[in-house]
Parts: sequence; C-alpha cells; structure tokens
Amino acid sequence: MKITTRHFLRSACATVLALGCGISIAAAQPAVIVERGVMPAARVEVIPVAPGAGYNWVAGHWAWRGRWVWIPGHHIRGVVAAMPAEVVEVVPARPSPGHYWVRGHHVFEGGGWVWHRGVWLR
Repeated sequence: MKITTRHFLRSACATVLALGCGISIAAAQPAVIVERGVMPAARVEVIPVAPGAGYNWVAGHWAWRGRWVWIPGHHIRGVVAAMPAEVVEVVPARPSPGHYWVRGHHVFEGGGWVWHRGVWLR
C-alpha cells in the first residue's frame, strides 16, 4: 500500500505543479487554454486481499490509448517491481497550434513497467 500512496502523492504533486504552471500561462492570455492531452490525477485504490499465495499487486495507472484510460490495479502471480520514477522529458517545440502534448508515462505490460515517451498529436 505504501507504493500506491507514494505513487499517488508523486502524481498529485506533479499535477498541482502542472496546474500551477498552466494557470499562470492562461492568466497571461485572454482565453483559457485546455490541454486535452493532460493526464488526469491518479485514482485512489483500495487494495483487496490477494487471491492466494504468490500474488502481488500491480498499482492502477493511466495509459494513453487515443485518450487517457485508467488501468485498474490488479493482482498477478509473480514479482511486481515498483513503478519507476518518471522520466524527465525535454518537450520539443509544438509543431503547430493544432498539436497537443501527451506526456510520457509508464504502463505495466508483459510483466513489467514499460516507458511510453511523450509525443505531440493532432
């Protein structure tokens, strides 16, 4: 449960920081800018009892599937590494005003955490 709490707090702090930056940027401009690629805040999950010996919890997380989709936490049989720290990305220049940024994120795939790098989309 400590991993889930730590992940939630890290995500919540990152969201507050991003919103703080977004608010200051929007305040300097006449219109409110809504970034549709912004990852929602992590959800708080109640971890149920493992279905048996050898099962471990994979924390719920957001994954980009053309939109942000919540992958609920679940038990799997075997070892589950903690979600790695977020990778600090250098966001390249926006290709056009019609593009929006989808930040990089970890997704649990194939028995481990896989990094999906950030990308500009239209």
